[in-house]
Amino acid sequence: MSDKMKTVRKALTGISGVPVTPYKGDGAIEVAKLKTLIKAMAKARVHNLMAAGNTGEFFTLTMDEVREVHSATIEAADGKALVSAAVGRSLTEAKALAKDAIAAGADAIMGHHPMDPFAGPSYQAAYFLELADFSTVPVIAYVRSDGFSVADFRKLALHPNIAGIKFASPNLMLLSEVIRSTQDAPAIWVCGLAEGWAPAFYAMGARGFTSGLVNVFPERSHAVHQALEAGDYARARALIDGIAGFEMLRTKYNNGANVTVVKEALGMLGTDVGPVRVPGVVALNDEERSILRGVVDRVKAEALAA
Repeated sequence: MSDKMKTVRKALTGISGVPVTPYKGDGAIEVAKLKTLIKAMAKARVHNLMAAGNTGEFFTLTMDEVREVHSATIEAADGKALVSAAVGRSLTEAKALAKDAIAAGADAIMGHHPMDPFAGPSYQAAYFLELADFSTVPVIAYVRSDGFSVADFRKLALHPNIAGIKFASPNLMLLSEVIRSTQDAPAIWVCGLAEGWAPAFYAMGARGFTSGLVNVFPERSHAVHQALEAGDYARARALIDGIAGFEMLRTKYNNGANVTVVKEALGMLGTDVGPVRVPGVVALNDEERSILRGVVDRVKAEALAA
């Protein structure tokens, strides 16, 4: 196993933070503000930064904008945090994005789940396998479906260039089965459903988790991670209970408010990063905003008192 693969797999056992993409008033990416956010997350010791992930609104960005986000993230992280460049859409486009991100200095490639409405599950798995064959840095497979067979998952976990699988389905029985069936594989199984699901995933044998919360309160994410690594599930649950309202709001409108909540929370803390692009939920309503304000104020007060 290469040193780079070891480094990526170690990072995957930590927090994989997904930065938001800030926009100017005219809707263009505000690169300077993005770099400021990335520097803050790197300083906060977020283990892995997933540039242009779903919280970064990957599917509303143009290809050139994705490249812009990759470049800005790599430059701003400056080696202080591992950077996984998110790629996707058609396999041809994913490979083109991966090639450019690797040239720009990305440590790893994260393949978004292929979202074709007529995709066959085994061929979606083949998409990741071909991306891993193509890439000259380790690949992370972001699987958002429980339609893959155990055999499909086993192929992913055994591929020599797949560092880990970001499992983003709440089907814990399937997760348990695929982890049990891949005990001989070195790939890391990562909780792809953020802090709220992390204790259950850890109990099944996964390590690490993805996070949008790190944009706002990285110290809370670290506390959850430390509790889970220590096997202190009661402590982890208590910490997660304090942000339950935040995560609940993110799941509204079929997860359409996922990014909206993170961006509005940042705004409440004094960092305006612009609205979410359509078809995401552009703004919360007054009731939702009041709930979010309560969570932000409480977690902020707890952090100051610590």
